[in-house]
Amino acid sequence: MKDRFLRACWREPVDRTPVWFMRQAGRSSPSYRAIREKHGILDMVKNPEIATQVTLQPLRELDVDAAILFADLLIPLEAMGVPVRMAAGEGPVIDRPVRRPEDVNLLKPLDPERELPFVLETIRRVREKADVPFIGFAGAPFTLASYLIEGGGSKDYAATKGFMYRHPAAWDALLAHLADSMAAYLRAQVEAGAQALQVFDSWAGALSPSDYATRVLPHTRRLFAGIRETDVPFIHFGTGTAGFLETFAAAGGDVVGVDWRIPIDEAARRLGLERGVQGNLDPAALLGPPEVWRAQANDVLRRADGREGHIFNLGHGVLPDTPLEHLRGLVTFVHESTGR
Repeated sequence: MKDRFLRACWREPVDRTPVWFMRQAGRSSPSYRAIREKHGILDMVKNPEIATQVTLQPLRELDVDAAILFADLLIPLEAMGVPVRMAAGEGPVIDRPVRRPEDVNLLKPLDPERELPFVLETIRRVREKADVPFIGFAGAPFTLASYLIEGGGSKDYAATKGFMYRHPAAWDALLAHLADSMAAYLRAQVEAGAQALQVFDSWAGALSPSDYATRVLPHTRRLFAGIRETDVPFIHFGTGTAGFLETFAAAGGDVVGVDWRIPIDEAARRLGLERGVQGNLDPAALLGPPEVWRAQANDVLRRADGREGHIFNLGHGVLPDTPLEHLRGLVTFVHESTGR
């Protein structure tokens, strides 16, 4: 197995900088779009044969150094008794959001083996075929809570913050429940074969530094403590976290994913040598011509300066209109630029 990704997670020497992309299995791939025309996203996730095929596509098409589970962040919420649907042009929609303290009590404990067997079967199938490490994932307590309270995506997270301020006890109960449930989900993924885990706190940047530290950090720490026994590396990813990066990192990840809003050398300096750093090309750069994304990728590599523990990635997910040849070219560029 090509293990440079895992070696980088543990901050060990590698022959070249590993590369993978968030949403590397997605609409930027014609092969994915052909499947998507015939199946809804949730149907694809719940079909291990299709989910395995989609998970493996980027390995063939892009030559990336890791596979990541093809699933949806909100799938566990369904298993906890919260119906989720995908609305055209809107993304995920929760028709019965959590808006009152008593709504928190309606969430069921998560039993991944019983409720999410299709996810675990997908992991087992991919492990049989992939020659690179497999990354499992789950949402962080705050990001999942924001979906539950907002009923979907949001621009200002007003409902989420309002609930957090007005109902602190219910807020803590909600995030503790989500932390324990996601820990169980991630442990089950490792038992099925996942070799690394990424926790997505995609919307953490909506918080002030003090609110993150006092109202969210304890619960994210609880999640990481709940999976420490797995002995696999953890990546903690968020966007807009530059203002409280040290606090974000204190949650417990072995690798911290950073977006493009902070130079990666500054992020690495603030994180210290005890953690790896993942990132952080602006996904929009890949919409431009090759000279644009090559120059920006080269700047990321120059700033990373061969640091042990650097994993090259985008600062967020691949944008749907990204040309596949640009992604493929970027992988080649990083590998060729960093060969030892």
